[in-house]
Parts: sequence; structure tokens; C-alpha cells
Amino acid sequence: MADSYAPVAFLVALKRGWRGLCPRCGEGALFGGFLKMRSHCPSCSLLLEPYRADDAPAYFTILLVGHIVVPLVLVLERYGNQPPLWFHALLWLPLSVLLALLLLPRIKGAVIALLWVHRVAAPKPSADGPDLSS
Repeated sequence: MADSYAPVAFLVALKRGWRGLCPRCGEGALFGGFLKMRSHCPSCSLLLEPYRADDAPAYFTILLVGHIVVPLVLVLERYGNQPPLWFHALLWLPLSVLLALLLLPRIKGAVIALLWVHRVAAPKPSADGPDLSS
């Protein structure tokens, strides 16, 4: 089944992942919930489980939200006649949370697509692995 799909360009796969779609076919949804990744694509049956994004989407989201919000805070502080701290909290905290909630699933989809394009699958745990219980 994997042979019946044409190779996917890097940017096409990233755009599909950003939109929450399967990086291979662009039709099936990556997520079954807000951030709950499906085990496979419902459309083309691509196994998605091996492509674990782990903490990378959270790091990239924090980096991006910080680079958006902090310059705005500094501009308001410089040219806004130094508003009180309660005004900053009232403005920037909800904006930061909203941006994070908006960007996190998109960045996670893009990271999964990036992992798929480069075939960076998480290793399967082996039965012979080290015993970490002691």
C-alpha cells in the first residue's frame, strides 16, 4: 500500500502536518482529539505511532509565543506611557494562552510530518532491554 503513494515534497508534508492532516495522503486527520495523535491515518493507513513528537512541539510553541509576545510587551511599555502591571497581566496572559492553544496542535502536526519525511521513527522498546526497576 505504501508503494501506491507518490513521494511527498518536504514543504507539502509540513503544510499537511500544520493543518493536522496526514503527511502522506493529506486527507486523514492526524489527531483524534485536541493533541491525541491517531495510531494510523484513517484514509491511507499510514502508521503514525512510530513518529512521536514528544516535547518538541511544546518547546517550539513556547519559543514562538515568546518571540511574538515579548516584543509587543516592550513596544507597549516604551510607547504606551508605561501602563500599570495589572494592565499588562490582563492583556498578555490571555493572549499568551490563546496563542499557545492555537499554535500547539499545528506545531505538533508539523513536527510529526517532519519526522515522517525524514523517517525518524522512535525505536520500539525491546523485551531484552535493561531492567530499570532496581
